[in-house]
Amino acid sequence: MSNAPRSGLYAVSSALLAMSRHLDVRDVLKTIVASARELLDAEYAALGVPDDHGGFAQFVVDGVSDEQWKAIGPLPRQHGVLAAMLHDAKPERLADLRTDPRFEGWPDAHPELSDFLGLPIKDGEETIGALFLANKKHPVQGSGCGFDEDDEELLTILAQHAAIALTNARLYERSRELTIVEERSRLAHDLHDAVSQKLFSLRLTAQAAAALVDRDPSRAKGELQQVAALAAEAADELRDAVVELRPAALDEDGLVATLRTQVQVLDRAHSAEVSFAGHGVRALPAAQEEAMLRVAQEALHNALRHSGAERVTVTLRRHGNGALLRVEDDGKGFDTRAVRRAGRHLGLVSMRDRARGVGGRLKVDSAPGEGTTIDMEVPGG
Repeated sequence: MSNAPRSGLYAVSSALLAMSRHLDVRDVLKTIVASARELLDAEYAALGVPDDHGGFAQFVVDGVSDEQWKAIGPLPRQHGVLAAMLHDAKPERLADLRTDPRFEGWPDAHPELSDFLGLPIKDGEETIGALFLANKKHPVQGSGCGFDEDDEELLTILAQHAAIALTNARLYERSRELTIVEERSRLAHDLHDAVSQKLFSLRLTAQAAAALVDRDPSRAKGELQQVAALAAEAADELRDAVVELRPAALDEDGLVATLRTQVQVLDRAHSAEVSFAGHGVRALPAAQEEAMLRVAQEALHNALRHSGAERVTVTLRRHGNGALLRVEDDGKGFDTRAVRRAGRHLGLVSMRDRARGVGGRLKVDSAPGEGTTIDMEVPGG
């Protein structure tokens, strides 16, 4: 095999791997466009995701500076050749876009496009985007359109993988949205239960103190001290919930500092001893740090609310190029097989989804009377 085909194969492989590596929809779109422009030697590339109102929900370009893009103005509408790709769902290869009867012009600041290659991106029968290139940098002389059949075949392969990557990214974002809704619902329920109980106890204790203040001042003093203690516990419960609902900025503090702070809060708010240790962990990709934080929160919630543990330990340490998170408690434990059969997962499904979503894995080790250990491992960036 010659060096040229080997180099081309490596470039395609690198592009496909880059597409599959991202979970954010816009990152996926940007990677697709940049990969297509580089692989097919084009001056410009763009990808549009249509909305249901004749426009584009997202439109990503490569080869145009930020200043040029701002000068061009609003996003294009679904008209001309773009509309044809979306509605007819077939490739478009043109020697000069400007001479096509469907061409309807462009804004003054728009770059001049000539030779053109465009493809729909399809998920089954649904067209979910349009990918196109313009202005082949080194066309074959006398070939008419600068893009040839080989270019179209390569772009077809990219478009097929782009559909997979884009669909996966959308599913991941929807899963995250659902998880956030579930977490907020759980937090609201826990907050209602915990704070309602504390406030009920506060009211009864305050009433007792009021009844005793004249005939038994010393006992009234004791009841008032209990009121102060209950108020402090209620404040800790609220602080605990707020920390879970709006975690500290990982970008500023990092995962180690954020976990340490949250563990300290939980240690003050609960009767169980909660401790944290971090060992040589370097910064991880933001998505991985957020996933590890959320898994730690879920595991801590289970240990402190359901296990009856006296001691909970959170450990974060370096593991190869990535990290290993461990949340371990000495509580009552549970039969993992029975939990799966009964459909009571204690957030385990959510934790596993979070781990898989960032390329990691989750391991749960528990048995009745033997406590629980939850390990989450991520490979790093």
